Amino acid sequence: MLESITPLLSDPAAWAALVTLVVMEVVLGIDNLIFISILSNKLPPEHRQRTRRIGIGLALIMRLGLLATIGWIVGLTAPVFDLGFHGETFDTAFSWRDLILIAGGLFLVWKATKEIHHAVDVTPTNDMLEKDKKDAVLNNVGAAIVQIILLDLVFSVDSILTAVGMTDHVPIMMIAVVFAVLCMLLAADPLANFIDKNPTVVMLALGFLLMIGAVLIADGFGVHVPKGYIYAAMAFSAMVEGLNMLSRRSAARKAAAEQAHQDQLNKAETAEPGV
Repeated sequence: MLESITPLLSDPAAWAALVTLVVMEVVLGIDNLIFISILSNKLPPEHRQRTRRIGIGLALIMRLGLLATIGWIVGLTAPVFDLGFHGETFDTAFSWRDLILIAGGLFLVWKATKEIHHAVDVTPTNDMLEKDKKDAVLNNVGAAIVQIILLDLVFSVDSILTAVGMTDHVPIMMIAVVFAVLCMLLAADPLANFIDKNPTVVMLALGFLLMIGAVLIADGFGVHVPKGYIYAAMAFSAMVEGLNMLSRRSAARKAAAEQAHQDQLNKAETAEPGV
């Protein structure tokens, strides 16, 4: 391993590829991190951090394991069966990668739709991941970890195949994955806490997951949507929501100041007869 890394240290192209891959892996990891945050926030508070760390740790192990079998991963792009339709923007020659993306996209669409329904309809249900269901904590944690693993697999295959198109050096890919996962680990708790304290952000994040699921399904069918458009839309939506949050906080401060002023006037009026 060291023998393969040492020559790369003096190669500017290798450093450029490493920086590019780290940035790409961090950006691609946002989807995974949002899903992990929403899922872990449905658990009792004392189990959330541990579940997030387990999920992110499993993501690292899975990606490094897949990189160790890079030849097999690349083979996932070979067509498995063909329904015979080939267009410029649509293709029915499906590979294992396509099937994994379609399955992962369907899962994300189903999960995001289900969580949106739960957010809109607050009537308690028998869902395994209901916050108020305290008698099945172990099952809750286990169910969350299983779902995190399923999405880790989808995102890992997608990110690794993207990385293969950028460099042929497996050590560079591994270093980039480790850096990206460390960034995810550092950002996991602040992001999860922020989402948990802002209900409107939860709905926005669920909308992101719904869109990402639709994009994964489209990608599986050969309709390739540039990821730059997706992340630009997400960034714009997040900026608008940030402005809405600032507006609500400003209105709340103004209302509090007006209430304090009114309270002072009421106290002054009450004190006047006794003067």
